[in-house]
Amino acid sequence: MKVQRPKVQPAFTLIELLVVIAIIGILTALVLSAVSLAKGRALRIQCANNIRQFGIGLQAFVADNNFYPPIENPVYAKGELRGAYPWYQEIQNELYAHYGIPYGKTNSDASYPPQGIWHCPAAFRPDSFPGNFGYDDYGYNANGMNLTTDTNSLGLGGHYIWNGLRFSLPAINESEVTTPSEMIAIGDGFIGNNEIVRDGVFVLGRTYGEQDYLGSTKRSYARHQGRANVVFCDGHVESPTLKFLFEDTSDAALIHWNRDHLPHHERLAP
Repeated sequence: MKVQRPKVQPAFTLIELLVVIAIIGILTALVLSAVSLAKGRALRIQCANNIRQFGIGLQAFVADNNFYPPIENPVYAKGELRGAYPWYQEIQNELYAHYGIPYGKTNSDASYPPQGIWHCPAAFRPDSFPGNFGYDDYGYNANGMNLTTDTNSLGLGGHYIWNGLRFSLPAINESEVTTPSEMIAIGDGFIGNNEIVRDGVFVLGRTYGEQDYLGSTKRSYARHQGRANVVFCDGHVESPTLKFLFEDTSDAALIHWNRDHLPHHERLAP
């Protein structure tokens, strides 16, 4: 009499299971990475569309007034010069008056984060910031290349940068911007130099002496995958790398900050 042996069911060995799990893990990582990159690109495009609107508003202001809005205007209350502080108020006025684009809050107080086109979808005020510390998504190239002790601005915000009295007048005339197509006007709220980038500021520029604030450099590089969105005085938008904006010392990198279209290497460091 033959003994009926039980049939052995085919099964994966432990090694085969581990190989399958590893393959699934690799595929999942690739998919998540692709999704993350796609989401980052989408946010950067949305931010670039915001920046483009600012360029339209800035050009409308310049066309109406023949000068750029100063970063500070102590004589505005006397009616002597349009261009009320802060600069973004005038950009909003132009966008609403000419194109019906509604206002968004731009108050620097922590209780009023930027909204509408003034909010970069990839920028968020860190919880670690002090309660009375504002956070702005976008900034104005008010100073250009400058040192913290300098009193002569090369940007758009006025002939003088902030000092103890915060004067910026007289305003920059339209004709003083030598090459509008290569002069940065408005962009992500970054300021810094070398390997340091400060975020959440309402000025945009390359300034010696900035320090990392609560992980600002890492946060800045993460916002748009190592890039920043900027609009030039002629209205076109670019997304240069942060290294190009704040580390590159070539003439090609430095001229974009200054209205005279010169690199001003003497302002890189004292």
